[in-house]
Amino acid sequence: MKKLALVLGLALVLTWPALAQKDKRAQEILDAMSKSYKALKSYQASFTYTSTGAGAKDAYKGDLAIKNEKFRLLLGGQEVFTDGKVMYTYVKETNEVNVQDYEASGNGELNPTQIYTIYKRGFDYKFLKEQKQGGRTLEVIQLTSTRPKSPVSTVQLSIDKADKSIRNWLIVNKDGKRETYTITKFTPNVNLPDSYFVFDKSKYPGVEVVDLR
Repeated sequence: MKKLALVLGLALVLTWPALAQKDKRAQEILDAMSKSYKALKSYQASFTYTSTGAGAKDAYKGDLAIKNEKFRLLLGGQEVFTDGKVMYTYVKETNEVNVQDYEASGNGELNPTQIYTIYKRGFDYKFLKEQKQGGRTLEVIQLTSTRPKSPVSTVQLSIDKADKSIRNWLIVNKDGKRETYTITKFTPNVNLPDSYFVFDKSKYPGVEVVDLR
């Protein structure tokens, strides 16, 4: 399913194992960013997604909520929920939800809870520049994949110099496809009940449940 790939593409590059050469300034910025996210109990973010390549262009708005190992992601008419044990993928177009066991270590590329650690696995990285965006000063870091068989060529992370939050990132694939995520709203330490990360069948009348466990 095309849109499902877009939903899960939010964390496409999270688990490629390799050791990377380290640009000292880039590493200091990335380490500070990672530390900042790890200190949060939870957060919510709204974002825009665009994809270009092969003469096609897609654009969507999305929302993401994170609480420890739990997340809930809405993008392109689909929702992905996980409570850290079970993953639910709801497709609005077909009114269907797939249910499967969830393992963070085995499903890292589906795991936006680890966006702040992507630089630690499978990338070289370097500081590119500072730039202004909406009154913010962003520090731009380029990550270059070190895995020959990886479909991704580079990832650019733009990190807020003041609060160390990721404001946007650009994924460039080796086939020329470009995917951009831009954070439009970020709210740290929101009070989210654990039930928010579990699919509630009663809120989706007539939904077909496909249990893949």
